[in-house]
Amino acid sequence: MPVNKEDISIARQYPGKARQLRLLIAAAAVLLAIGLVAPIITLEKFILIENTFSVVSGVIQLLEEGHWFLFFVISCFSIVLPVLKLGVLYLLVARRLSAKERLHQYLHWMHLYGKWSMLDVFVVAILVVAVKLGAIAHVEMRYGLYAFAASVLITMFITARIVFLTRGDRR
Repeated sequence: MPVNKEDISIARQYPGKARQLRLLIAAAAVLLAIGLVAPIITLEKFILIENTFSVVSGVIQLLEEGHWFLFFVISCFSIVLPVLKLGVLYLLVARRLSAKERLHQYLHWMHLYGKWSMLDVFVVAILVVAVKLGAIAHVEMRYGLYAFAASVLITMFITARIVFLTRGDRR
């Protein structure tokens, strides 16, 4: 089967690195899932009242309380966009793209979104404040926050690695 010179495939050009990237994408997806549903914070008020929140439970609570704007922003930046980014990264690593233009378009969007990646963690911090932080409260960070942050960092690493590979940098 003849290979079109315009066809681009990280998997074909760098099979070992593509396998590593797919494993990292899977790890980032698992960490993201854990980070979304696992407790990210526990608030203890007056020693007797304790509330534990995950990103998903916090978003649901914002929806139930009618905080539409915060619900929309947090849902988009902390749930929808990270899932979409992992999906696009997987497509970039696993599939053959028909033209360099398409690859560069995907990479351009990943680069633009990459600038906003740490906003995911910032949005989680906003969620913490938005979800009933009382006047007197003890705040304890939970493992979900660390899993979520690790997913963001791994995703940023994968994006940078794909950019290097598509530029022919084999580091």
